[in-house]
Amino acid sequence: MTLQLRVYVPPHPLIKHWLGVARDEATPSVLFRSAMTELGRWLTYEAIRDWLPTEETIVQTPLAPCKATMIDFTIPIAVVPILRAGLSLLEGAQTLLPLASIYHLGLVRDEATLTPTCYLNKLPAQFVPETRVLIPEPMLATGGSIMAAMEQLVSRGVDPAKVRIISVVAAPPALQKLSVAYPNLIIYSAAIDEELNDRGFIVPGLGDAGDRTFGT
Repeated sequence: MTLQLRVYVPPHPLIKHWLGVARDEATPSVLFRSAMTELGRWLTYEAIRDWLPTEETIVQTPLAPCKATMIDFTIPIAVVPILRAGLSLLEGAQTLLPLASIYHLGLVRDEATLTPTCYLNKLPAQFVPETRVLIPEPMLATGGSIMAAMEQLVSRGVDPAKVRIISVVAAPPALQKLSVAYPNLIIYSAAIDEELNDRGFIVPGLGDAGDRTFGT
């Protein structure tokens, strides 16, 4: 699989551990939620490493002035979880980006055609051009939902180069679609699995992330 976009699979042992917990079908819903929260936290940590805007300043320590690098909060940061499964990663992401604006985007997939339909769109009419956007989307499978989300964001002024997607498991069909449409996009995923089944689920994957998160 040749991709133009960049996909990172961080080797952090905590990401590997919580991925294993999330994959295990014996994991109860309450522990699955904890695993997804932790994955949201650590994947966000990796994704924002060279992404957050910073500024140089001077602070006064108890002893002397000192150079410091601080987050530039004049540049907007937005988190756009794709409902409903994206909510499972939101808490972990939000602990690291407490001042980010949260914009919910609800997409549901037709199980027969695998085509997504938007049922909730809380995005603003227009984003400030410099806005950094983090998209928590646990499963990048067929690519339908994430492509629909990206189309909505780009149409509102978001620069794909300033978008980071965090995903628990990604598969080639979604990555290939994103690579063609948004070659300067960057994705952080705990794993890349090889295939989809005839229902559009990632194999081995971790099942339906939304159902497992909310116990439904």
